[in-house]
Amino acid sequence: MSTNEKSAIKPPLWVLLELTHKCPLECTYCYNQLDFANTKDGMSKEDWFKVLDETRALGAVQLGISGGEPLLNKDIVEIVRYANDLKFYTNLITSGVGGEKGVLKKLKEAGLKTVQLGIQSHDENTMTLITNNKSAMKDKIAFAKEVKELGMQLIVNTCITRQNIEQVGEIIEFCDELGANYLEIANIQYYGWALENVDALLPSKEQLDKAMEVTNFYREKRKDMKVFFVVPDYYENRPKACMNGWGTTFLTINPDGLALPCNTANTLPIEFPNVKESSVKEIWYESKAFNFFRGDEWMNPTCRSCPEKEKDFGGCRCQAYALTKDMHEADPVCDKSAYHGVVKKIVENANKSDKLPIYRNKQNSLKFIENKTCCS
Repeated sequence: MSTNEKSAIKPPLWVLLELTHKCPLECTYCYNQLDFANTKDGMSKEDWFKVLDETRALGAVQLGISGGEPLLNKDIVEIVRYANDLKFYTNLITSGVGGEKGVLKKLKEAGLKTVQLGIQSHDENTMTLITNNKSAMKDKIAFAKEVKELGMQLIVNTCITRQNIEQVGEIIEFCDELGANYLEIANIQYYGWALENVDALLPSKEQLDKAMEVTNFYREKRKDMKVFFVVPDYYENRPKACMNGWGTTFLTINPDGLALPCNTANTLPIEFPNVKESSVKEIWYESKAFNFFRGDEWMNPTCRSCPEKEKDFGGCRCQAYALTKDMHEADPVCDKSAYHGVVKKIVENANKSDKLPIYRNKQNSLKFIENKTCCS
């Protein structure tokens, strides 16, 4: 990376604190690495405060609080209060399951601004099937109602798979009834457990087209709730500009203190720095890891000569590595990639597969077989 390119590095704007990787759900589409639940909660409350001080001093303004399930971190209220005092705009990203009674009211009083709640279906059986948690539906409805009663903004994220894609219309109606301000219908990106389960999760192009048609109908019908629809990479010919470009906008701190350019970056064969050992400023501007894919010197000839490299930056490094075992390769979603056939083969195999997904706890996977007709 040239000196001029280094001097042009802008500070992070969005910081994501992954307070824990513990989670009461076992969602089959989870993007986290396969062993993510083994990541230890190595950050003390004071460690998180230090991160907040240093990122705010750099100019960061948006703060996401996530996990795993962040409500399982006993210090979450104090962390939100500290962030609010620093004038961060705070956003809780949660399953709505597992938190102590009354914690949402405490978070509101501490300054929490927005709640993003994951809701997988309007149907209890489908919800149980996807999350492997029998109380998920009841808990999520109660949580959503409390968000609205407290006068807070509610964003719902619905990850779409083959198990719930034909329920899109009902899901939109359900979220509207819950009072959601925004609904993101997110056709999942295939990392971690999602990639492990891709044959069982990836919808067909026909299902996607129908779901988008249904979504567009409700967009016209519903003027109060904004609805967004995200198409999965595997049906595109050009990759997304992952995280707006490596080390340009987003900074993630995971539960043991690793600083990452995105949530899944530690699946790459790169040694990432730890905020307990270095300052955020040193990490962001000077570390080898955060400079690894800045600029275009790292690119292979296909990407470096591409006129769209300033738009997509060669696509996702994690996806390139997962599908080609070479993190310098062009994202195989791109039809200019020498590995684009890998994506086409995945789509072909998934469209003719009758596999059932597996959970992180594989001992529980037989529940899929017992319940496989619940959402048909």
